[in-house]
Amino acid sequence: MSQIIACKNENGIILACDSQATDFDLQGEIVTYSINRLHQLTSAAAVITGGSATGEKMCESLKDLVAAENLTEIEDVYNAALPFLASEYERFMRKTCEYLPIDPINQVHFIIGGYSAKAKNDPFKLYLLWTKKKLPLLDGDEISTAYSIPRLIMLEYNLNRLCQKNENLDEIRSQIRTHFAKQSKINPEISGPFSFASITHDSFKVLP
Repeated sequence: MSQIIACKNENGIILACDSQATDFDLQGEIVTYSINRLHQLTSAAAVITGGSATGEKMCESLKDLVAAENLTEIEDVYNAALPFLASEYERFMRKTCEYLPIDPINQVHFIIGGYSAKAKNDPFKLYLLWTKKKLPLLDGDEISTAYSIPRLIMLEYNLNRLCQKNENLDEIRSQIRTHFAKQSKINPEISGPFSFASITHDSFKVLP
């Protein structure tokens, strides 16, 4: 399992994630290791991935696509990412699994966030992409304010409350950091190092 979190208000976007991944070794035993789940895509857009460790390579491939296509607007990034990641995931599944339905350990999720110069009344955008059991294997939708995977209703409620008050991004990050600290003590499937980033009108920034 993994934990990815995203939220937005008028001040910008906060993205957060842990780094633990789970897989099977050649003997069929469960192994855990760290991966990079946070990837910058443009000067004001990024993606975080949850679930299977293959999401890390898929994010790296997506970054190459965004650069090659010279995509800058978050809407364009999302519209390109959905079919591209669906194709990458299908390729991964055909190599990894002998049959469908999908083994849960191979499921993958993405949240893409960024600044939109086109949407002046709602310039910060978050999009969720998730695994399906039927082709096409990925689907997507816009996130209104806050979202977490796995879903944690109390966390999302608190983040929604902070975002509706347009709390500054440092305070929101602090709340998420406290959540990660608590979870890492009680849930062995969530562990650091934890990654945080903000997206504002003019930039993406990795946060301590």
